[in-house]
Amino acid sequence: MNAEKFVVALTADFYDGNGASKYRDLGLSVLAENPRIEQRVFKEHRKQIEAEQIDGANGVIVLTPAVTAESVSDAGELLVIARFGVGYDAVDVKACTAADVLVTITTGAVDRSVAEATIGWMIALSHNVRIKDGLVRAGQWDERSRFMGRELRDRTLGVIGLGGIARKTITLLNGFGMKQPLAFDPFVTEEAALKVGARLVGLEELLGQADFVSIHCPLTEKTRGLIGARELALMKPDAFLLNTARGGIVDEHALYDALKEHRIAGAALDCFAQEPVSTPSRFAELDNVLLAPHSIAWTEELFRDIGRAACRVMVDLSLGRRPHGVLNPELFERTSFQSKWKRFCNQEA
Repeated sequence: MNAEKFVVALTADFYDGNGASKYRDLGLSVLAENPRIEQRVFKEHRKQIEAEQIDGANGVIVLTPAVTAESVSDAGELLVIARFGVGYDAVDVKACTAADVLVTITTGAVDRSVAEATIGWMIALSHNVRIKDGLVRAGQWDERSRFMGRELRDRTLGVIGLGGIARKTITLLNGFGMKQPLAFDPFVTEEAALKVGARLVGLEELLGQADFVSIHCPLTEKTRGLIGARELALMKPDAFLLNTARGGIVDEHALYDALKEHRIAGAALDCFAQEPVSTPSRFAELDNVLLAPHSIAWTEELFRDIGRAACRVMVDLSLGRRPHGVLNPELFERTSFQSKWKRFCNQEA
């Protein structure tokens, strides 16, 4: 017999201390349209989800807390952990799989916003926006001739990782008159790259030719420290590095040295090896760096679209449908998961 309610819990960091949502639209209307779904919110925010917090929940939508083996050690009725976004380095997917818990990400929901932010940063870097803003604030008008900018026209974008965000960035850049973009991605074929107008190359060739190196790959054991001192030394002295992915992909010590010594022109960093950054970053000492607290792409549209995607996961599972964005689809073939799922959906899965 199916359960009367499908319980969806949200981590507490979506809300402030008074219980009010920090964000205008989290897409929760998707859940509200389904009367069988019951919404709950964790009572408190913790850096790591504890097992007791998920007690009684069939699905959890997670903003920032880590999901560990301990988190799902007593999964019970839990069917899914839905990451509010596309990064999942803070989720122990293997542990979730062992506990018969699906892990989903909101594939595609972040593409437009991150692509717009990437292009905005490209323009801000190449036109010295931060420096010129500072000249006016400091009353140094006559210094402006020292900071001539450069257009995107005739420049080359190199993307590390050719997923949805990088592809949307390339599409939005059509019309700027840039050269053919370069892409490094071991999991993409030359044909797939050409479909979006990019040329697939090795990492060294990309670093040596690109005017803008933009990172769009996930943080894994293979990509951790992917851009270090050796790789930065391959970049052109007038090239820029942009990272809207994960901080651990770039060796921050090597990057700081390269920027301070002007071995590359500049960088834009939305993410850091250790987050949150609660004391002033040493990168703030440099005038050729743009910084953001892992939120450069945060827009009302982004949170709405991510929320809707995460909520659709819950609705689909409650109705016995396979949701999108599943990282461990092998669970659908596992008898123990199928048995648990059928207890909480309205029809045969």
